[in-house]
Amino acid sequence: MAGDAGGFRHLAGYYDRAAQERLLAAVRAVIAEAPFYTPTMPRWGTPLSVAMTNCGTLGWLTDKSKGYRYEARHPVTGNPWPPIPELLMDLWRDLAPSAAAPEACLVNWYGPKARMGLHRDADEQDFSAPVISVSLGDDAWFRVGGADRRDASERILLRSGDVAVLGGAARLAYHGIDRILPGTSDLLGEPGRINLTLRRVTGAS
Repeated sequence: MAGDAGGFRHLAGYYDRAAQERLLAAVRAVIAEAPFYTPTMPRWGTPLSVAMTNCGTLGWLTDKSKGYRYEARHPVTGNPWPPIPELLMDLWRDLAPSAAAPEACLVNWYGPKARMGLHRDADEQDFSAPVISVSLGDDAWFRVGGADRRDASERILLRSGDVAVLGGAARLAYHGIDRILPGTSDLLGEPGRINLTLRRVTGAS
C-alpha cells in the first residue's frame, strides 16, 4: 500500500521546517485552550499510552463509561473545542478539495514509549472523505494494513513534516504506531511526537 496504492498516500516532507514551526505554534495555542487529557478504553478503563485533545466543532473521545464517540466539548474543562487552525484547513483544501470540510482534528501526544495498536477510524458517519494526518516531532514507525485486521501490513517511517492520507479503499484500513524513535527531531524541544488527524464526522449537507 505504499505511495498512493489503494487510497493510502504518504507525502514525505510535505511541511518544511519553517512550516512545521508555524504549525506547531498554532497547535500549542490549541493545547493551551484545550489541555491534553488521558483517554481510557471502553468497558475496562485502561488508560491509553497517548495523551489527547481536539480542535474543531467536534472532538473524538473515549472513556470507560461511554466508549468511543464525538462530542462538542472538552471532557475536563467542559468548554467547546477551539477552531481547527487555518494551516490545517489549507492542508485539507489541498489534498481533499472535493470533500466536505473537516469537523474534527484529533491531537495526540506520543511520549517516547507511547504506541497505538492497530485500529481503524470507523466512528464517523461519513467515510467518503479521507482521514488526513500530520506528524510533528520524533520519527515513528507507522503500520498500515487492509480492511481486515488479519490482512498483511506494511511498516512506514513517518518523519516530522510528513503527511499520511487514508482515503478511498484505504479509508477503513487498519493502522497504528509501532513505536517512536526518541531524539530523531529537535522540533518540539523534547523527545516525543505530536500527531494531528483531520476527519469529517457527519454526512455532507
